[in-house]
Amino acid sequence: MSPTDDTTASLLMRIAVLEAERAVRRTLTRYMALCDVPAGGIDGATLGSLFTDDAIWQGIGPLYAGKFGYLQGREAILAMLTRYLPPTPHFVVNTHFLTSETIDVDAHASAAKGRWIMLQASGYVDDHAELIAARLEVDFVPSPAGAAWLIRRFRTQRLFDAPWQVHPSPTDNP
Repeated sequence: MSPTDDTTASLLMRIAVLEAERAVRRTLTRYMALCDVPAGGIDGATLGSLFTDDAIWQGIGPLYAGKFGYLQGREAILAMLTRYLPPTPHFVVNTHFLTSETIDVDAHASAAKGRWIMLQASGYVDDHAELIAARLEVDFVPSPAGAAWLIRRFRTQRLFDAPWQVHPSPTDNP
């Protein structure tokens, strides 16, 4: 291989890694948007389309291991998640914020691991509300169908929570 070929191959691999990072970020952002209530409509996106068939969703630590446990398979994960989403009456409002992002893509852009701190602001149908901070560690693989990346393993660990008050927007009052 000539030096030019080496440079081209290196640049192509770097581009593939950057594109993988972007796709991973997009997958987790879609996941969070679909879990928000009211949901921000995303054309064609469904929670099921974001997971591999054999995906794992796991609660970690004393506050989430018992609440969420260890779920394997897309259908089991969707059954759990839909218990919290409309039309099931659970949240009045639920909004997710992500920060402290780290995404590591392997050298061949065939797997990735992302880490985030998530803040979740939730108002419930029983009139209480809370802020929740959680650490997320999520493993991704490329979709066999194309450029999208899928969630292979989702781990969440609650770090803390605090009460808060949900106030209607001034535009909500006639």
